[in-house]
Amino acid sequence: MKNIKWIYLIILSIVWGSSFILIKKALIGLSALQVGSFRIIFAALFLILVGFKSISRLYRRQWKWIIFSGFLGSFFPVYLFAFAETEIDSAIASILNATTPLLTLIFGVIFFRSVFTQNKIVGVIIGLLGTFSLILSGASINPDQNYFYSFLVIMATACYAMNVNILKTRMSDITPLGITAGNFSVLLIPAIIILFSSGFEFSDLTAEAEASLIYVGILGVVGTGVAMIIFNKLVQISDPVFTTSVTYTIPVVALGWGILDGEVFSIWQLFSSFVILIGVFIVNRSKDIISKFRKQAT
Repeated sequence: MKNIKWIYLIILSIVWGSSFILIKKALIGLSALQVGSFRIIFAALFLILVGFKSISRLYRRQWKWIIFSGFLGSFFPVYLFAFAETEIDSAIASILNATTPLLTLIFGVIFFRSVFTQNKIVGVIIGLLGTFSLILSGASINPDQNYFYSFLVIMATACYAMNVNILKTRMSDITPLGITAGNFSVLLIPAIIILFSSGFEFSDLTAEAEASLIYVGILGVVGTGVAMIIFNKLVQISDPVFTTSVTYTIPVVALGWGILDGEVFSIWQLFSSFVILIGVFIVNRSKDIISKFRKQAT
């Protein structure tokens, strides 16, 4: 079981770390609205197929939270990431995505009566400082890119963070596959409406658009559908600290893809990224880190 959970972690790191470069490649032949819509459509068709029984077991009272979670945790972030990557590099988007645990903690305290420890306060402050440093340094290095679009990624991670708290407090009685399949079954029709409202027509597909469809198909089925099933399994066989370690490995994979694709990444951006991950690490660790550090200092 120990070996299997490491295999799952490596697979998730590669799959989710590659998602950002797939979004970038899909945007070559499709618009942001079309990339987001196709990603949801491909994922929904796959998840409805494999999770049909789980959907049929959902109670009427559970659908309220399924719908809310679907739009907050999947629908809005998918489009926000697609629009963000029309202006900023895929590697930057992946690193900013690592702020999700920090925002999860903040929203937990504000809206769900979670408790702030000294350890977590320090971690959040360090992580947010690294986030703003990364955005500012990126804007100076890439003046041709509109780094205000990086805040779209922050908005997406805020959606993820709120959704995580809702899952913990309101949806613990629903199976992970039931939640995911239910989410995307709700999102399928809105995604189809947005797709054809964007002016997309299959008869007008160019060679670039066909290649983009392949990228977004992989993104939807593998990067969303299969990855969510693997992640849910990982949650079941490992502890929360091990599960959240995927937060640190995703940016490494995405950064590698970005460098291979010719994205410019400075030493200062690398330092800022490291600061963000330190903040996330402190938030996820035990309450004793700060006190231990003080004892060693004295």
